[in-house]
Amino acid sequence: MRLTHRIANLLFIAAAVLLTTIASLSDRGFAQEERAPVEQPPAVEEIAPAEPITVAMSLTDTEGVGEAVGTVALQDTPYGLLLTPNLTGIAPGIHGFHAHLNAACGPGELEGETVPGLAAGGHFDPEETESHEGPYVATGHLGDLPPLYADATGNVVTPVLAPRLSAEDVNGRSLVVHAEGDNFADTPAALGGGGARLACGTLL
Repeated sequence: MRLTHRIANLLFIAAAVLLTTIASLSDRGFAQEERAPVEQPPAVEEIAPAEPITVAMSLTDTEGVGEAVGTVALQDTPYGLLLTPNLTGIAPGIHGFHAHLNAACGPGELEGETVPGLAAGGHFDPEETESHEGPYVATGHLGDLPPLYADATGNVVTPVLAPRLSAEDVNGRSLVVHAEGDNFADTPAALGGGGARLACGTLL
């Protein structure tokens, strides 16, 4: 009886040792798996942003191109064309801002009158929609841009984003700042009610 009891104890101890050894080896293998280096994904080459294009802006004039008022920088982004103005001498308030068809800023004749900036042509509208709907819808003039804001001292420095445009789209066109604002519609006044062409610059 004592021998049987002793053998049972030995078997129990052996089983415990075996289980402990298995558990230790299992933990060690798991820890080694945890410490295994994680394979890093291949490095992604960073794409440098496009260099900005600087457009010189001048006041329009019945005699030709008027006084220089600053620049507008154009830069392509993943979200559209970023236009960063640096203008001075602009009447405080909101001003309609558009890409026009022609790379010209001189005057033109309309109904027997000389109109400053008329040589720029109409709003850039390659799809010939003949509809002024602003920059945030998929239809209408492609040249419709967000308005510019001139502060109380006549400075215009707040960037605007045209989500439908790229710099390539406006190459060979002109940028025009209008005397009045823009309601992104043709009513109650045509072309957003922007009125006279105040300043202009060409992209050649």
